[in-house]
Amino acid sequence: MTPLIKSEASHAPRIDEIVPDTALPGGEIEVRGSNLGPISYRRPVAMVGDLAAPILLSRGKRMVLRVPEEAESGMLRILQNGAQSNAVGVKVGSMIANGVHVVANPAVDREGNIYVTLSGSRGQETPVSVFRVERDGEMRPFVSGIMNATGLATDDEGNVYVSSRQEGTVYRVTPAGAASVYAEGMGIATGIAFDAEGNLYVGDRSGTIFKIAPDRQIFVFATLEPSVAAYHLAFGIDGTLFVSGPTTSSYDNVYAIDRDGATTVFYRGLGRPQGLAVDIAGSVYVAASLGGRRGIVRITQPNEAQLAVAGSGMVGFTFIPGGNALVATSNAVYHLALGIEGWRVL
Repeated sequence: MTPLIKSEASHAPRIDEIVPDTALPGGEIEVRGSNLGPISYRRPVAMVGDLAAPILLSRGKRMVLRVPEEAESGMLRILQNGAQSNAVGVKVGSMIANGVHVVANPAVDREGNIYVTLSGSRGQETPVSVFRVERDGEMRPFVSGIMNATGLATDDEGNVYVSSRQEGTVYRVTPAGAASVYAEGMGIATGIAFDAEGNLYVGDRSGTIFKIAPDRQIFVFATLEPSVAAYHLAFGIDGTLFVSGPTTSSYDNVYAIDRDGATTVFYRGLGRPQGLAVDIAGSVYVAASLGGRRGIVRITQPNEAQLAVAGSGMVGFTFIPGGNALVATSNAVYHLALGIEGWRVL
């Protein structure tokens, strides 16, 4: 056995691919390559920058590890029996806000300010409804008095629209933080989104997508299966409205609704799909589980999906200018340098 052990030890580990190569702290990523398994019952060591990453699985051609909570974007190396692998970059999200309660996508205005909710449990009055993370990185109270603030959207004038799932109301909030009622009677109002003509769409999680025209006339745009949590809305390049909403099934859909309100299943097979966004190539990104792995799932075509960002507890995803994105968990928001430009309708 001694020559075999020496022969194994003489081969350095090698990283061919990391799937996905982007994660939040605590996310689980898969390393594919060679010589990644134990030698003489001793597991290799994985380093993200200068931090050791817990190894959850170690085989010759495959390894699964957890990104350390303190990690930042850096190089991943595998160390084994005195040998070292090649170094491959891993992108790790950096926290920009915590102490919040997010149930849908964050929103970003034209000035680069980020808006995030402190939603609270059903019927709970929170001291702040929406926070604004300004370009200096400071998070400041933006508006109060909106119970169970849920969905967020912005317009070209810098106004922020906020849905209340408790009241079935959508509020318009000026850049100075003054709130007024924009529309009422939206049922359990959750996700909201504008189309290119300035119509605002509101997802009533009990089964209706409402369309509010610029003159505030309200129409029933489409009906869907009720959601146990919320509808999440995002527009694609051709005006298609994509909708997700977890149900009691573990094999949920992302829907595509055309300009006439006709609904089709865009992708089937996600676990608890929530916040979603679209990039300039038309790919759809959804906070969901795919094949038992949680994170941000990228759907490039109706039948093709892969995990793009690894991490647990994600509820929202929003692109911001410069090829970056925001990922929201229920209590924090992270910044990711994805290198992918998002699609912005307005």
